[in-house]
Amino acid sequence: MKKFKIAFVSSEVVPFAKTGGLADVAGALPKALSELGHDVLVIMPKYGVISEDKYRLNKVIERIDVQLGDWPMEGSVYEGRFPGTEIPVYFIDNKDFFNRQELYQVHGKDYEDNLERFTFFSKAVLETLKKLDTKPDIIHCNDWQTGLVPTYLKTIYSNDPFLQDVKTVFTIHNIGYQGLFPKEKFHITGLGWDQFHYERLEFHGKLSLIKGGLVYSDVITTVSKTYSREIQTEEYGHGLDGLLRHRNEDLYGVVNGIDYNVWNPMIDEHIPAKYGPDNLSGKGRCKKTLQRESGLAVKDVPLIGMITRLASQKGLDLVQEIMKDLVSMDVQFIILGTGEPVYHEFFKKTAGEYPKKISVTIGFDNALAHKIEAGSDIFLMPSKYEPCGLNQLYSLKYGTIPLVRKTGGLADTIVNYTPSNLKAGKANGFVFKEYSSKALLDTIKDTARLYPRNNLWHKLMLNGMKQDFSWHHSALEYEKLYRKAISCQ
Repeated sequence: MKKFKIAFVSSEVVPFAKTGGLADVAGALPKALSELGHDVLVIMPKYGVISEDKYRLNKVIERIDVQLGDWPMEGSVYEGRFPGTEIPVYFIDNKDFFNRQELYQVHGKDYEDNLERFTFFSKAVLETLKKLDTKPDIIHCNDWQTGLVPTYLKTIYSNDPFLQDVKTVFTIHNIGYQGLFPKEKFHITGLGWDQFHYERLEFHGKLSLIKGGLVYSDVITTVSKTYSREIQTEEYGHGLDGLLRHRNEDLYGVVNGIDYNVWNPMIDEHIPAKYGPDNLSGKGRCKKTLQRESGLAVKDVPLIGMITRLASQKGLDLVQEIMKDLVSMDVQFIILGTGEPVYHEFFKKTAGEYPKKISVTIGFDNALAHKIEAGSDIFLMPSKYEPCGLNQLYSLKYGTIPLVRKTGGLADTIVNYTPSNLKAGKANGFVFKEYSSKALLDTIKDTARLYPRNNLWHKLMLNGMKQDFSWHHSALEYEKLYRKAISCQ
């Protein structure tokens, strides 16, 4: 079977730079594709947070020239490798645009030149491939920051002999982030004004970079089958549902995988005791250590964990509404995350009032994230929408029961507990449908009632721990979609 040359383009990639789940995908999927025998390279910006010494980066292209509107710009390209692999990663450097400690914003405010930054990046991707004399079969683009790559291939670069027949796959990780910019800056893209049209890149009087990917890519994917259907509706499509319905035959959902070399309680170096489905005793030690280190009472009650962006999209408004009920129950609650100040203040205040029942850490701490996955009994994800979600998959591996709302990837991966589902070996968590604080609270109560029933609880844990959500399965799905893209005329 034919193997492909794939250029994977992303604005963030683990372990080099990360703000969210996109980086996890971009750090894992290329490796899984390489393991299937494909020839993969990765291209990303060279941000200020990326250490040349740590990752042994070498400058391989002294100069690339990119036109931004009327302004000629130049950059250079460094080469590194994913640690422990031979997969090349190319870092596009422009000190003015990328030598910053944050990726897209500072103090919660987007950089005013994000259009210039990612227009430069998109053109530089194509110029880099030409300079490297590397012609891919597929350029796999991700989110709005790369939406201009398929656009340029079908417009400005359409007659470039080197890039003829290169196909594109565009993955939507969250349709809510669209890369919207004022019409007055459209000239920066270098595109003709015929592209500022509602059937192309215009969106309610603004320039939309994500529309470039949606209009011009050969195949569109998103990160779960349910989310691929949801974004074709007015409720979840963020104004792009009509376009996505128009491209329905080219739109596919592929659930993200997880990296079991990183998220696995049998080998996890961040947790106090290792354990697995054949010996669960270490999980109890992880829970007691987490309770003690977080200032919670060390007792055998359901411990509910959350690791999340503190935003309404994640269902934090529902959690806020039921907090009085939660503190009256015999449960504990631990949360790690950062986001909207209103939730920072609310959760810190509540934790101060109930320090033995609630622990809150504002910020991100990777080691603590692993400890919460291992030490919690229940993992809470009451999201308003969730394209895929990764933490519910981590939780399954750690024997931590996901309690989720039925949306997006959560609906695709978590099967609700019922006695018959458990008996059939299908149940792996608790699921509620209606987006309401009452539905959430009722489900938490149902979960807490099952917790003391050790035989049932352990069977539910084991159902999840034995499931395989490795990237290998997802990579096979992408392989099929690359084949489809290449067959496109």
